[in-house]
Amino acid sequence: MKKNKSFLMLLSATMGVISLTSLIGAFMLRSTEEKKGAGSVLILICVVSILLLLLEAFIFRNQTAKYTTKLASQLIRTQRDSMLHFPAPCVILDSDETIMWYNRLFEKQVYSEDSYGDHLENIMNIDLERAFEEDGCQICVNKRYYIAKAVRTDLKNGLSMVYFKDITDYTELRYDAYQSHNSVIIIVIDNYDAMMSDIRDTEKAHVAVEIEKLMESFLEGTNAIAKKISDDRFYVFMEERYLSRKIENRFRILEEARQIRIGGKSNVTLSIGVGREGKGLDECEKLAKQALELCQGRGGDQAAYRDNGEFRFFGGVSTGADNNNRVKIRVFAETLLEIIRPGSIESIGNYRADGDAGQGFRRVLIMGHRFGDLDSVGSATGLCCALRKLVSECYVVVDKEKNLARSLIDYIDYNEDLPYYITPQQGLDRLDSDTLVIVVDTHNPELVESREMIERAKNIVVIDHHRRMVNGIEPLIAQCLEPGASSAAELVTEIIELWGDRTTINAYAAEALLSGIMLDTKYFVMKTGVTTFETAAFLKKMGADTIAVKQMFANSIETYHEKSKVINSAEIYRGCAIARADGSFANVRVAASQAADEMLGITGVYASFVMYKQGDSVNISARSMGKFNVQVIMEALGGGGHLTMAAAQLKTDIESADRQLREVIDDFIKNM
Repeated sequence: MKKNKSFLMLLSATMGVISLTSLIGAFMLRSTEEKKGAGSVLILICVVSILLLLLEAFIFRNQTAKYTTKLASQLIRTQRDSMLHFPAPCVILDSDETIMWYNRLFEKQVYSEDSYGDHLENIMNIDLERAFEEDGCQICVNKRYYIAKAVRTDLKNGLSMVYFKDITDYTELRYDAYQSHNSVIIIVIDNYDAMMSDIRDTEKAHVAVEIEKLMESFLEGTNAIAKKISDDRFYVFMEERYLSRKIENRFRILEEARQIRIGGKSNVTLSIGVGREGKGLDECEKLAKQALELCQGRGGDQAAYRDNGEFRFFGGVSTGADNNNRVKIRVFAETLLEIIRPGSIESIGNYRADGDAGQGFRRVLIMGHRFGDLDSVGSATGLCCALRKLVSECYVVVDKEKNLARSLIDYIDYNEDLPYYITPQQGLDRLDSDTLVIVVDTHNPELVESREMIERAKNIVVIDHHRRMVNGIEPLIAQCLEPGASSAAELVTEIIELWGDRTTINAYAAEALLSGIMLDTKYFVMKTGVTTFETAAFLKKMGADTIAVKQMFANSIETYHEKSKVINSAEIYRGCAIARADGSFANVRVAASQAADEMLGITGVYASFVMYKQGDSVNISARSMGKFNVQVIMEALGGGGHLTMAAAQLKTDIESADRQLREVIDDFIKNM
């Protein structure tokens, strides 16, 4: 074809030259009479050349058209064959993302059924918007994994092509590597020494055997290994494929452990810390220890692990024994005294965050949580009285207008010569590098009386009896978190008692502390241990008048009426009393909390919840007799607190809050 084309082009050029030459010669010869015959011949040659030229042009054009048509046909067939045998499954979609065409590999590997005219998303779960991105999107079809990528093939008609890269082998290898990742689990028997100290040797042997059986049951069906570190501590190394099952079962070992009785009096409970996100065993062990510390700080009988940077908890349904660590509290009491007055105790180092060694602090500011109650304000008042004999200045930071312990504040202001209470703004004005801030009855930075003081203070100490939360106040130079204590007032009283003759408190401060203990124990009924009565006896010895304390709990007639309305609105739902209060009432917080306390006296009620609307939020006060852990229930709603006393705040309406509360109660009962 190429040779024919070249010949025709050469012939055309030759004929063109002959025609042009003949025409010019004819006109020149025709101008003389004697050469007219020669001119006529040249004209004839020119005409013949032109005719031949036209004929050649027609033939050439016809050959070119045939060649072009044949070439186009070959290209279309080649393109079609190439698409049909494309080395990856692919489909062509129209502007509506309907399948117009697909190749053989798509039919063979991806989707074997006839899919012409189907919408692509009807036959597979694919995000087409992501498929058009550079990295494409991952999909799973018929247990095979692909990276789907899409390109525009015809912008005018809206056609696009999607092709699929099989990554099944890589995905399965990566999944197997993830499933084979080893995690570290630390299992500790709560309060083991105290439980085993009062039982016979035969019973100790029985409990030890039961615990060994429990561990064997926990490892059954896995390839995990366990190492007993001590009588009450086990290390378990378990692959993710088996650990995920334990998480799905919400660590059933917690419930199985409670079935083991010790001396017929108490049950075995466990604290379990899981480290699963570490790159190696050493990092997993650190995470497991951190999770275990959180479990024990929250009262034990639970498991914890970190998932995507957040800790998740299971269990925590036991009431828990009075297991205050007196040694730990004694060490903290000595440490706090050394922080305030360096050199008063031997072998205790410097704790100041600003690095000013041996200086101590000239000023101490004490504060509790917002809307402070008798425990928060009472413990702060008692500690303030004791510390005033050790430092130049000591005050309690409190908002008198937004407070549930106004009766206590008025009582102290009336009987004390020097002022005890200052506002949060006055506290900020006094805050400097020579000031120690002590937070009592909370370690949640969101709940303190003054968040700005916490953010600005360099030296902070925390004393709290609530279960440890994940994102507590930081950094701290010392802390005393004892969920085994009945109240913050009990902890402060223990600390003051351990200070001995180095300081003392007066009768009014003793009454403030006693009011806090009575509030949180419901007049020595709830969460009451031996230590609780010992501290109460100490306060009585310091001059506390129980009649004066009782008067701090008195209400106005309006508050009493509102409390009665709240109780009358109560509904019983799955062993829980749920009531609503009128948020427009001035003392609604007091009425709600007291109504929640009193509803626990209803037969068959294990927990009580009172909701009230304030602004754009719904507040919930929760109380329990110990069978239901209201802290766990409130944490599910974004709140927190203690096993028998907790609260939450929801940014919603009252109906939605009621619905969410019932759903959380259902989930809690389901997993008990």
